[in-house]
Amino acid sequence: MNLDRVRAGFERLLEAIVVILVAALTLLVIAGFTFRYAGYSLSWYDEIASVGLVWLTYYGSALAALRGAHIGVPGFVNAMPPKARLVATLFAEAVVIIFFVMLAWTGFEVLAVLGNDNLVSLEWMPQRVTASAVPIGAVLVIIAEALRMPKLLRDARGSGFIDTEAIEAMSHGAPETSSGAGVKQ
Repeated sequence: MNLDRVRAGFERLLEAIVVILVAALTLLVIAGFTFRYAGYSLSWYDEIASVGLVWLTYYGSALAALRGAHIGVPGFVNAMPPKARLVATLFAEAVVIIFFVMLAWTGFEVLAVLGNDNLVSLEWMPQRVTASAVPIGAVLVIIAEALRMPKLLRDARGSGFIDTEAIEAMSHGAPETSSGAGVKQ
């Protein structure tokens, strides 16, 4: 099995997780609003919505890392000669991976400290389950960065990185005027 197929499968898995989390949070917010509007507030709504948002943040970050969609400065890096571009890319990736290794390590330590504590509003739900998004999400980001690394290194050695944000901004053209006619570029 080649690396591209592994990367594509990992991307589909992360997409599915993110879609499920977005759908679940949407339904949760609608239910919370509906019950509160009817005068029967759900005691556990706020706590579960917060946990769901944390899960969505960490799993979505892993998907963004796999796609290379986090904030970057490709124009600045592309201005460098290929050898310097490669060094800058390796340094940036090392910093990211070291950060997420430390985050995963700390997240697993927090899980150990939580012991058998449960949520306040849902006493049967262990806090370990809710806090697991941090170390699991960090590990997923590390995997995403590792799967993206070969393409990053090829781009750094080659002609540079594609600035997808600049391409997208230019493809939309100029904003429309009050008469409704857009300015062509």
